[in-house]
Amino acid sequence: MAKSPKKKNRSNLASKKNPVKTGTASPIPSGKIVAPLLLLFCFLLYGNTLKHKYTQDDAIVIYDNMYTTQGISGIPGILKYDTFKGFFKVEGKDKLVSGGRYRPFTLIMFAIEWQLFKKEKLTETGQVAKDADGNILYEGRPFVGHFINILLYGLTTILVYLLILNLLGPGRGNLRAFTVALIAALIFAAHPLHTEAVANIKGRDEILTLLGALAAAYYSLMAFYKKNNTLEIAVFVCFFIALMSKENAITFLGVVPLMYWFFTDAKIGKIAVKMVPFFAAAVLFLVIRFSILGADLGDDSNELMNNPFIKVVGNQYVDFSFSEKMATIIFTLGKYLQLLVFPHPLTHDYYPRHVEIMHFGNIKVILSLLAYIAMTVYAMIGLRKKDPVSFGILFFLMTTSIISNIVFPVGTNMSERFMFMPSVGFTFILGILGWRLAKKLNRPNPVISVSQLTVLLGITAFVTVAFSIKTVVRNMAWKNNYTLFTTDIETSRNSAKLRNAVGGEMIAQSSKPENKNKETEMLRTAQVHLKEAIKIHPNYKAAYLLLGNSSNYLKEYEQAINYYNQVLAIDANDPNGFNNLGITYRDAGKFYGEKGNFAKAEKYLNKALEMRGDEYEILRLLGVLNGTRGNHPLAIQYFQRAVNKEPKNAQALLNLSAAYQYGGDSENAQRYLQQAQAIDPNVGR
Repeated sequence: MAKSPKKKNRSNLASKKNPVKTGTASPIPSGKIVAPLLLLFCFLLYGNTLKHKYTQDDAIVIYDNMYTTQGISGIPGILKYDTFKGFFKVEGKDKLVSGGRYRPFTLIMFAIEWQLFKKEKLTETGQVAKDADGNILYEGRPFVGHFINILLYGLTTILVYLLILNLLGPGRGNLRAFTVALIAALIFAAHPLHTEAVANIKGRDEILTLLGALAAAYYSLMAFYKKNNTLEIAVFVCFFIALMSKENAITFLGVVPLMYWFFTDAKIGKIAVKMVPFFAAAVLFLVIRFSILGADLGDDSNELMNNPFIKVVGNQYVDFSFSEKMATIIFTLGKYLQLLVFPHPLTHDYYPRHVEIMHFGNIKVILSLLAYIAMTVYAMIGLRKKDPVSFGILFFLMTTSIISNIVFPVGTNMSERFMFMPSVGFTFILGILGWRLAKKLNRPNPVISVSQLTVLLGITAFVTVAFSIKTVVRNMAWKNNYTLFTTDIETSRNSAKLRNAVGGEMIAQSSKPENKNKETEMLRTAQVHLKEAIKIHPNYKAAYLLLGNSSNYLKEYEQAINYYNQVLAIDANDPNGFNNLGITYRDAGKFYGEKGNFAKAEKYLNKALEMRGDEYEILRLLGVLNGTRGNHPLAIQYFQRAVNKEPKNAQALLNLSAAYQYGGDSENAQRYLQQAQAIDPNVGR
């Protein structure tokens, strides 16, 4: 009877296929040496972010989120609602992006950090800041958030190295596996496209999603090699964390089976068994998500800042044609490839119309389409051959699919942070191709020479250093909002969102004491950006609101009134537009009153009174106006209403006393003067 053939050991296969000269010790350093060095490398790359402040979307998930700033007590709210609910605080606004967002894990981390590391907020004079009710106000410590981001990024880089190492050659002694894993990890760590995910604290959702997904894949592989089923618990936990950090971890339901197909001898049935903890975590996550947000993925928004695939036709927004939408999506997919290979220029903002409306006649669209067709064909051909490059391509395509705007809308054309997960496939391909090139140059010798290996590592070092320099420099833009916005506007000049952001930040900075001498200049510059935003997005409510604010600060009240009316024309129920319009009517009334234009002053003060009711300052100004015009009975009426509003206000009582005095009623004048001086003995003296 013939003996059945012995099963080949994968590690032996790998070693025979890629032999290395052996000596008394393996020339390949262990993971205990490589892992700390990779972690140190990540801290060197991003150490200059540790002193940075909160930026960009940190407000949404950290310091302006009502649940995060409650600390641990806010965790139930984080788990119960859409991720954006704690920021918008208004029912419905949390689902501005189609389908809503449920990513509670990172917010829970931020809440715990706030609880542990918050500090008292100080006023400009150094006093402890308090709210209207006398409660102490707190602020977070960005240093903590940046430090944790770098730490998690370092751990993610280590997992990239370990997973690839064990995919290509489990155990030590496989030079090919070590070289490819090291190349991929170094380029992954240094890649400038990752700055948005790491330098922006909010980007932790990207890091944790990939970290959790890679950890799940790694533990699954270890459970397979070591036949240790208890590790499947770690697989479930890690993948569930990944999903609770961001939904795109779901793509690993396709990536992991391919991992087993390409790099192990596992049969289909075994692969299905290995996928059980992944599917269990996914089902649990989806059940929770749908119970919170509902199963409806939502309709496309009709707001340009949440739906880049609408355009202005005849003074109204209409959807792109199918051809325009697909051409624009294909262009952005090509842009991702370009940025992976040559990451310049970089920007955090790809909102309309930084990415223009594209058509299939555009050469960039055609080239992108051809590139993706070629990648897909190569991957399909290599699937049967179990070509590792095919796996890298399929990893990239699968993880890109969910952020491509093809599967469902993501609310923007593209974003550099969206490439955080797909870039693993890209760097893996670079490692494999680098190794193949080195071997090809050394043919017919099957053993890679030291010189060829040196050349390969030298090229890797060159790319890593070049990427590292770009990363360190790019990090500087993330110092604070002002630096980020004013830096990136040079790249994203056609982005309505960034134009609006620059305008808003300039208005905020203009009021600071150090900018007193250039306040007017900054406000004028802000208006230039805001007007450009409106050219791109004619119904941009936020830009009109900021134009109104800047005009108010410049004392151009009639312009401000026009802008606020435009806000209300777009949204009649906008509370900020309504509130700011009332304030501007009041300020305009005071301004024209001081200028002696009593007709305009009365007009605007009456409008302010109509909108804001018996507000003390409006009543006082109307009293002064009528007293100045000699209408003392009416002045008395307004001052009396002001006193009714603030009966303990000595100045209000003094104003009423004066009005009676000018009106010829000395008795009431004396009575109210005495009441005023009973509150403040120095008033009227």
